[in-house]
Amino acid sequence: MEEAMAEPEPVAEEVIDVTLQLQWFTQSQFAGYYAAVATGIYEDYGLNVEILEGGVEIVPASVLDSGAADFAVSWVPRGLVPREEGVNITNIAQVFQRSATLQVAFADSGISTVTDLEGRTVGNWGFGNEFELLAGLRKNGLDPDSDVQLVQQNFDMLALISGEIDAAQAMIYNEYAQVLETVNPDTGELYQPDDLNIINWNDVGTAMLQDALWADADRLDDDPAYHETAVKFVEASLLGWIYCRDNPEECVDIVLANAPTLGQSHQTWQLNEINALIWPSPQGVGVMDKDLWDQTVAVATSEGILASAPDDDAYRPEIAWEAVTNLRNAGVDVIGNNWQPVDVVLLPGGE
Repeated sequence: MEEAMAEPEPVAEEVIDVTLQLQWFTQSQFAGYYAAVATGIYEDYGLNVEILEGGVEIVPASVLDSGAADFAVSWVPRGLVPREEGVNITNIAQVFQRSATLQVAFADSGISTVTDLEGRTVGNWGFGNEFELLAGLRKNGLDPDSDVQLVQQNFDMLALISGEIDAAQAMIYNEYAQVLETVNPDTGELYQPDDLNIINWNDVGTAMLQDALWADADRLDDDPAYHETAVKFVEASLLGWIYCRDNPEECVDIVLANAPTLGQSHQTWQLNEINALIWPSPQGVGVMDKDLWDQTVAVATSEGILASAPDDDAYRPEIAWEAVTNLRNAGVDVIGNNWQPVDVVLLPGGE
């Protein structure tokens, strides 16, 4: 059995400046990268990493393509679409092994399966976030244009809580928790998981891969130093995620020190759920699951988000493999079979 956590001993001869563009605002979704900065992991690898916060109007692929960032965090579909449009980026490490997207309904709504959505008002965020839902509806014999009423949903759960919609889109690590941080007016207590039903696209079979590390494919091909930096950056980043697996409380403190919008209980919940998306990683953290890649591409092409399947260079497995091999050889547990979720007590408003 591999050790739970061991430290490789990289030798840094020079310091290389690296910029990482995140997909969203500072939160535990990106804890591994913040931890790699705060604990000196990147520094041990000779990297001086600056993390750029994301946002609604920030497209990581575009920032990466412009040269304003050396690497970027992006969902797989959001990397493949600009790639198809001519932005030559490539996936170099698939950090999340599972999708975090849900449809959430109240338990008394009668909605517990995809077919129960027929005739209902179903919220989604749009902007490319809806494709798992659309594919899931079609897989279960429902026409998204006629069998359900799809409505644009804000990036919160207010429409569900107020009764404006019957089912809401949510990330298990974010919006789902926001409901559980809200007081149920009927009880005067916070909503509980038993008050809700969820449709999990991993179970339905239309889940798409999400957070991955992306690099500039042209630079990988033309600049040996950048390729070497990519391996170091991936290896150090994965070690940051391993640190957050084994030291979740410390990792939440690191995230909180970087001034996220939501508070400690929310960030603790989020990291717990993020760890569940990563661990276990059967082939090693960051290594692509080819079946899930193929499923993501199938959903993306069937829903018209991609005109055709991407070429073989859309992801470069050798970089993650080299990084994982280095970590494994140093005695680091890169699979995480022994990881277990913890019970998180959410507080009102996520404080």
